[in-house]
Amino acid sequence: MELSITYFEYGSRPVVTMPDKAILIILKEEGVRKLVGDHYALLRGSSISGLFPKDDLAFELVTKHSADFFIQIFGGPAYFNENRGKPMLINRHAPFAISPEARVVWLECYREVLLKLKINEEVVKSFWDYLNVFSHWMINTPSNSENKVFGMN
Repeated sequence: MELSITYFEYGSRPVVTMPDKAILIILKEEGVRKLVGDHYALLRGSSISGLFPKDDLAFELVTKHSADFFIQIFGGPAYFNENRGKPMLINRHAPFAISPEARVVWLECYREVLLKLKINEEVVKSFWDYLNVFSHWMINTPSNSENKVFGMN
């Protein structure tokens, strides 16, 4: 299965298509939490680890918030809204310098965990397509290098 990272021009706001909610039915809440936890474990050892808390408890909490968000997006309980309020993700990510390069690392870590799932490829692809576009909205810092095009593969 190919999970390609799409390049979008800095500052653009591509249309986001919601993922197939079957992923929650298939993985259940526990599986979604594991998927997000595995993703965050990779992020913690990645080149963008500085964007995440160093403290274990704080890191666990941001991982939980992310899992709550995705469970809600997949049609599950509104844990995120109940505990954090309306997502407003662009505002929540504003304090962090998220470059196109950071987006690629984030997506590469998700790709790694998604490719290990033993579920319907169309369901995985639907989630990937959502992440690929949704992640672009979080970029708030221009590229680290004007001569490189990140997100192409």
